[in-house]
Amino acid sequence: METLPARDRENHIDQTDVTQIILESISDGVFTVDLDWRITSFNRAAEKITGIPRKKAIGRFCWEVFRSDMCKSDCALKRTMAQGKDVINSSTHILDNRNRQRSITVSTSLLKNAEGEVVGGVETFRDHTLVEELRNKISGKFHRNDMVSSSPAMQQIFKILPQIAQSDSTVLIKGETGTGKELMARAIHNLSARAAKPLVSINCGALPDSLLESELFGYKAGAFTSAVKDKPGLFSAAKGGSILLDEISETSPAFQVKLLRVVEAHLFQPLGAVKTEPMDVRIIAATNKNLVELVKTGDFREDLFYRINVIQIELPPLRDRMEDIPLLVAHFITRLNTLRGKEIQGVDPRVMEILMNHNFPGNIRELENIIEHASVLCSSGMITADRLPLSLVKENFSRAFPPKDRLKSAEKELILDALRQNNYNRTAAAKMLGMHKSTFFRRINRLNIILPAKDGRTRKT
Repeated sequence: METLPARDRENHIDQTDVTQIILESISDGVFTVDLDWRITSFNRAAEKITGIPRKKAIGRFCWEVFRSDMCKSDCALKRTMAQGKDVINSSTHILDNRNRQRSITVSTSLLKNAEGEVVGGVETFRDHTLVEELRNKISGKFHRNDMVSSSPAMQQIFKILPQIAQSDSTVLIKGETGTGKELMARAIHNLSARAAKPLVSINCGALPDSLLESELFGYKAGAFTSAVKDKPGLFSAAKGGSILLDEISETSPAFQVKLLRVVEAHLFQPLGAVKTEPMDVRIIAATNKNLVELVKTGDFREDLFYRINVIQIELPPLRDRMEDIPLLVAHFITRLNTLRGKEIQGVDPRVMEILMNHNFPGNIRELENIIEHASVLCSSGMITADRLPLSLVKENFSRAFPPKDRLKSAEKELILDALRQNNYNRTAAAKMLGMHKSTFFRRINRLNIILPAKDGRTRKT
């Protein structure tokens, strides 16, 4: 066997030593376990992140050292050992030696010997505690309950919201459909002294007067033919709490008279009752219409308007707070990831460009529906434009291109989107677009669209 010269032997470092030096130098924690789940190695960064010395970690079960919430339910290393597949950047929390929670991301792989035999597992983990603390500090400024905004108008509302909540005065929330009026009502309730009691809501425009009255006031047995026993109304159900009268502008003048008495005297009378009952409920009203104009036209009682308009909050439409779109998108993705077990990381720049170019007539609710639509078609990674509703992409292209190029560019993008959504099944894509398949094929050729050799109809053999 050839030997190294004396000088080279002095400078030669065994490959094992090189690996050890590298592991000790990196900032990510690294540890390995054997097939019995006992820790066999533990690098310097692992010691620093956990606060546990190497000599105390080696030989112990990994769950004894990390005490992670992942250990109890969905251990990434266990999945890797069972399935033979790597896990990349899975988020979890551990407890360090002082019982402080630390936020980490972990990646796992199988540990094999020189013969390729599995002898255990290896996990690397990165500490994100400081980053998460900073993110929470920043996001706290932009969050109130489930509302998210960085716009100056909403920030002003957030600033005065605690005082409004504690006042117990009647509140009128104005805003277009989908601006978050119900979320605002919930935030007011949750920040108030009534938070421990119920918040109930009713859409006044969805019910006729007679049914709306019985729902709110309740009724006594015998009040009408089908009233065989007493039924408490929402004013009783919300006792000590709050009630949201959504779309109050849709009530009739006759019902407004009855509601005025409730707001003025804090008394209500169930249908069929001979006595009034006290009402211990905070009233929050909401509307998407201009009540001042309705008062002028006689469609809304002026005296009721002044009773419910003690404190007014007007929520701006999303088109006037476009800077909130990235925050809202991140908020919706985080919530959907939690609810549906997704691992979506965000949206790519093209998607964000499309969203920022949209006018959002449906406001925040429309944006939420768009992200939910995309999340159904995307389980992980970044949401791309082909996961968005086709109508949104079509609208964006009609705005983005000058008239002479608009039709061709939009047509090509629509055909490509339809093909992608149907796994390049050309017949299905043609059907989606309402085209005869021969017309569809001619347009593919005219627009120089290059298709894969196999389409979605091809069966695996």
